[in-house]
Amino acid sequence: MKITGARTEPFAAIRKRALVRAGAQVAAREVAAPDSAAFLGLTEADLTPKVVEALQTLMAEIEDLRNEVSALKLRLNEAQGLADMDVLTPVLNRRAFLREMKRVAAFAQRYGSPASVVFFDLDGFKSVNDRFGHAAGDEALKAVARRLLANVRESDVVGRMGGDEFAVLLAQADKNTATAKAQSLADAVRAQPVEFGEWSAPLHISFGVREIEPGADPEEALAEADAAMFVRKRRQAS
Repeated sequence: MKITGARTEPFAAIRKRALVRAGAQVAAREVAAPDSAAFLGLTEADLTPKVVEALQTLMAEIEDLRNEVSALKLRLNEAQGLADMDVLTPVLNRRAFLREMKRVAAFAQRYGSPASVVFFDLDGFKSVNDRFGHAAGDEALKAVARRLLANVRESDVVGRMGGDEFAVLLAQADKNTATAKAQSLADAVRAQPVEFGEWSAPLHISFGVREIEPGADPEEALAEADAAMFVRKRRQAS
């Protein structure tokens, strides 16, 4: 950005003049020079007690500004974390999950490390909403998310893709390993009924697995896992 009318004199000269205007009298006295003096181009001959006081005030203000910037960065990081979370369940939203898939795909391309994505669909979810209401449906979605989180490693990623659809990103897992893990996750979800008011029922989820090839497009890999889930669901229904 170009600023018109900008001064061309050295920064140190501008700072020195500002200090003088603030009431500092420049005189030749022997005063210990703070670290900021060298930065501003001041010599020991320039440092009267008032100049030193002004410098100390300036450095304190700079330190306060640094603290404010650090606090702002912390708040931005927290906001980013909230923006990555699903609005209902304690897992990532679709956007953040796809970003993690992209990172894993790049890692696989660089190091040849296997990884897979598992796509889950909650069976009979519409009937839960229709019979017991959306609050019961929300509780079912939260239960699925919590059970998926409780049964994966810290290196794995769980996300909600929307509606009653979830996905799990499994690091260091080829298709066979991921399929076995997906079955154990489905069993864990089904093992304990979810309760809401007078309603109590086991949850059933179907899944499809897609191994992530090096450099794979996250959207395509997720869509293929989704398609594999529907194929598996049709086979189980027949």
